Amino acid sequence: MRPEKETPRGKLRLKPVGLEYLDQFNELLRYVFQVTNQEIAESGYRDGELIQAKRPVLQNADVIGWFNEDDELVSQLAVYPCRVNVHGRIYSMAGVTGVGTYPEYTSLGLMRELIRTGLEHMRERGQWIAYLHPYSIPYYREKGWEIMSDHLTFNIRDSQLPRVADVDGYVERLAAGDPDVIAVYDQFARITHGAMIREPLNWDEYWRWENEDERTAGVYYGHDGRPLGYVLYWIADEVFRIKEMIYLNQEARKGLWNFISAHFSMINSVHGNIYRNEPVAFLLEDGEIEETVSPYIMGRIVDVEAFLRDYPFPRDPAEPFHFVVEDPLAEWNNGVFSVQWDDLGQTMVGREPLGRPVKANIQTLTALLMSYRSPSYLHRIERLEADEATIKMLEYLIPDQEPYFSDYF
Repeated sequence: MRPEKETPRGKLRLKPVGLEYLDQFNELLRYVFQVTNQEIAESGYRDGELIQAKRPVLQNADVIGWFNEDDELVSQLAVYPCRVNVHGRIYSMAGVTGVGTYPEYTSLGLMRELIRTGLEHMRERGQWIAYLHPYSIPYYREKGWEIMSDHLTFNIRDSQLPRVADVDGYVERLAAGDPDVIAVYDQFARITHGAMIREPLNWDEYWRWENEDERTAGVYYGHDGRPLGYVLYWIADEVFRIKEMIYLNQEARKGLWNFISAHFSMINSVHGNIYRNEPVAFLLEDGEIEETVSPYIMGRIVDVEAFLRDYPFPRDPAEPFHFVVEDPLAEWNNGVFSVQWDDLGQTMVGREPLGRPVKANIQTLTALLMSYRSPSYLHRIERLEADEATIKMLEYLIPDQEPYFSDYF
């Protein structure tokens, strides 16, 4: 870690942010993200509780910051230890959050150095991919991140609710934090590409800016009593508001929509969220509904060589090829990365060119391997450079499954 930086504002030191800086950490967060006392109260916190709620971040996360000569925190970055499903394989993921600098210290290159140092720490900890919620997509693209997951919102009038379907199970209303909700999500995350494997810290962050006590879970159970899905919701101003709907099979999806439709006499509309580009309209009899898609999560491969080595390519190997990668911050990702397979179908990654080249920057490579966009699409818009035969091979090697991610940190 580079210890000091001489700036027009004097000497600044880069160092870990420990518990003794908890108040400063939260004050910087509140200033940068303009969190008001009213918003804190509406989230269910009393005076001082939000600061204490952030204590586990400093205990469990890798938090680094710039300090001035008076030992005041002026710029910071936090990295949560997370795990995510990448096409069926569980990766350690760095959840980047708490990013902020006081305005009088901007334009000094502090955040660029923080991110570079953070990437080094992620690599040392075996976190081969990093997620973040962008406050500015262009800013983070310059640092090597790319959009990799969407947020779809929909609005359905009461007259457009689906007809009741025949299912064998039933729905029970439970607390949002019920163990069956936790269990269903865990099963879902382990079979769903891109999803967070939620530990207790991740669940805490999931509810950080919402009042969990004012949310209800409708849990769908199959005929054998096994939980197969849930909808987290609340009703306000005659609107049924869905925070998240999870289901393990189509029976559970139909059963949950039966439950929502049962509120017909109480509501005028249903407003909901889906965390991948999977239109609801196609599943409804009356599909003329309002839907809006917007970017949600950005991702970044931290270590290309390690990420490729663990990547779940098909065990039926293809011809060797190599990526030629450019990375603006992580110099270890610049250059050639060859991919080939041994006689057992195990992936081998090297630094010498083998086979045909595939040229991409780190942003495009992330979107490609996380299946946010297909090889043929990225090639068509001139983000991916390769010949037609290699593009077809990549279409075979990279699973066609968009990421799902509904968490916030």
